[in-house]
Order: sequence, then C-alpha cells, then structure tokens
Amino acid sequence: MRFRTLAASIGIAAVALTAATIWRVQAREAAAMAAHPPTGQFVTVEGGARVHLEVMGDGPDLVLIHGASGNLRDFTHRLAGELATRYRVIALDRPGMGHSDPLPPGEHSVEAQARRLRAAVAELGVTRPIVLGQSYGGAVALAWALQEQPAALVLVAGVSMPWPGRLDPWYRATASIPGRAVLVPLVSAFVPDRMVRRAVEGVFAPQSAPEGYADHLGTDLTLRRATLATNAAQINSLRPQVVAMAERYQGLTLPVELIHGDADLVVPLAVHSGPLAEILPEARLTVLPGAGHMPHHTHRREVIAAIDRAASRAGLR
Repeated sequence: MRFRTLAASIGIAAVALTAATIWRVQAREAAAMAAHPPTGQFVTVEGGARVHLEVMGDGPDLVLIHGASGNLRDFTHRLAGELATRYRVIALDRPGMGHSDPLPPGEHSVEAQARRLRAAVAELGVTRPIVLGQSYGGAVALAWALQEQPAALVLVAGVSMPWPGRLDPWYRATASIPGRAVLVPLVSAFVPDRMVRRAVEGVFAPQSAPEGYADHLGTDLTLRRATLATNAAQINSLRPQVVAMAERYQGLTLPVELIHGDADLVVPLAVHSGPLAEILPEARLTVLPGAGHMPHHTHRREVIAAIDRAASRAGLR
C-alpha cells in the first residue's frame, strides 16, 4: 500500500512538473519571438526551406556566418554597420538558428549548412564573396570553401582542426536523443536570466561583453527548445566532420585571413588557427595578444583590417 501511495505521488508530481514545464516554455518562446522578430528578409531555397538574412551596404560581397548558440544579431550589434560603409554585408542565420528553417531531421552537418547558405546568397546574385566565419561558423565557412572556393576566407576564432578531450558536460548530456528530450525542455523553461548572462560573459572572457549585447543578441531565441536541440546536435556531431575536412585543406588556394586571440579558451589558438596556418598555402595568421573568443566585438578594428586585407588579396579592393 505504501509503495502504491509513493508511486502515485511520484506520478502526480511528474505530471505537475511536465505541465508546468510546457506552460513555462511556451510562454518564454512566445515572448522571445515577440521581443526579437526577424530583422531582415527571407530567401527560399531547397524545396521551400527559408533562410533569414540581413543585407546592408554596397560594395564587394561579404558573407557573415555566426557561431554556436547565436544568430545574425551577433554581427549586427556594431560590426556589420561599420563594414557596410564599403561592403555589401550579408549576415545569415544558420539553419535551425535564429529565424532560419532547420535542415531535414537528423541532418546537422556543416557541409549541408554551407550548401544551404550558398544557395541562399546565390538568390541575391552573390557569385564571388568574401566569407567570414566566427567560431563554429569557421567550420561552416571552411566547408563552403571546400565545396566551392569563394574570393577569400576570413576566420575569426574559427573552429578548424580536431581538438583533444571531450566537450563540456552540457553537450555530453545532450549527445543522445533521450538526453535532449529530458534536459532541453527543462533548461528552456527554467534557466534563469542571470545564468544566461554569466554564460555570455564567459564566452567573452577575459574581456567583457559590450553593453547591451545580450539584449541585442536575443539570448531568449537561443533558449527555444528547437534551437537548443539543434545547437546541441550540431556541436556533438562536429569533430568527426572536422577530422575529415582537415585532410582536404591543402587543396584550398584562396586568400585566407586567420585572426585569433591568444587568450581564447573556447576555441584555443594553439589547437585551431595556429596549426591551420601551417597547412593552408595562402593563410595569414594575426594573433591578438590577450584577446578572448569574441574579437569581432572586442577588437573590431583588427578584424575589419583582416577583412580589408582579404578583399585586397582577392582583387576586390
């Protein structure tokens, strides 16, 4: 009898928690969409899939690909506006992030993301862009170049080489479908804003996030269930893809500018851009002393200079 009573109590508590989670997560997702609606336009590709992108400025085409847990707002906080004085800047939401539609179920590869983004910018008449990838976006940019070489590449703290060790506990916990099914709704519903802002500051360390950055980015967009699950699947599947791509890097003959902080603990210089610079025949590496993982915010002048060098080397300026 006591066992039945305990089981019934546990069942009631589980139902109550599930109901509270669903109510809370739906309210948060609705608020996120209302607070951070699409800022650009949608391009339809691949049988109806939509890619959200924002275009500004005039000049040589410059495509911006954001990192993990982000969206194109990461670039529109300040950088894109400064670049738009001399480039046609095209910032994109990667598939399944921001307001772009996800890839087909089970597909999370950087190759598939690159194909979709290439198709999206082709709809705008882009044929020979400079492609900039930041962090995870660096791997997508490299996949793009391996499919079809653009005019130039700029990798900002980009993921490019196989890394040692394991991913952090969140990604290990969400590596499986059951893990994502349990943890993603709970985090989406109940993670407090102070924890999110602390995570943002951790990504910028040892520098600090610019004032207003988290609000502009729309961290609540990242906390949507579908976005959290997509991001986890993308990160968990990345390393073997990078292993395979690295074997082909020597065939890339386009101008490449690598810019990386030597205090980056998220995507370490010694693991990624350092070794990559020795492989790519046309790579030039700029090391930023004391800089962390977000130099496109904390060291904008140096990043813009790298973009300008890439444009000059490609004959676009």
